[in-house]
Amino acid sequence: MRPCFCLRFVLLKSGIGAIISSMGITPQQFNQMQQRLSGSRRAASPVFDRTAIAGSALHEVILGVDPSLRSTGYGVIRLARPLPQTLAHGTIACPAIWEHSRCLAVIARTFREVVKLHRPQVCVVEGLFYAQNLQTALTMGEARGAALAAIAEAGLEIYELAPRSVKQAMVGHGGAQKLAVAKMVQRLLGLPQPPAADAADALALALTHAQHYRRFSLNAPKRI
Repeated sequence: MRPCFCLRFVLLKSGIGAIISSMGITPQQFNQMQQRLSGSRRAASPVFDRTAIAGSALHEVILGVDPSLRSTGYGVIRLARPLPQTLAHGTIACPAIWEHSRCLAVIARTFREVVKLHRPQVCVVEGLFYAQNLQTALTMGEARGAALAAIAEAGLEIYELAPRSVKQAMVGHGGAQKLAVAKMVQRLLGLPQPPAADAADALALALTHAQHYRRFSLNAPKRI
């Protein structure tokens, strides 16, 4: 008898139902844990399930933020059936001739307006990534801070997701191109055309967050 069958046999004999119940998880969640630990889930496959996204009610309205000083993307979705509803998406464009301070003020003001209009319960922002150019990293941090400060004022829960994990969830490949992500966002949200690149990334963040909170996950988003 192979080891995996022996293990299942022992678990069944020892009362697996009681064990699972005491852990506070469902049998389906336990099976998902087994699949993750055994490596049976293929890394090249997107993790999205439209039914799972549509059925989640923990965070009904989600704001996604892809920060950048000159082109911050945002997207707001409402979870619904059969497809999530897109409430808003766009890019906060700041011309190169504008001073940094002016850009930061516009970013903060725009997010205050977005939050006031759509009343999201949660925000998910793209996580920080390694940048070879120190000045680029500092500028990105300024834009991110302006956005998060305005959003935090409204009392929203804020989470961050790594860019690679979002691409993996959306397309099945952590190094996917922006166009591939935008097309998948278009498909999942039933949009007439792919959103602009930065707005698509923001919507992808919101969709990925919805999926994480619908399913039991060993890699839960980091709250900040």
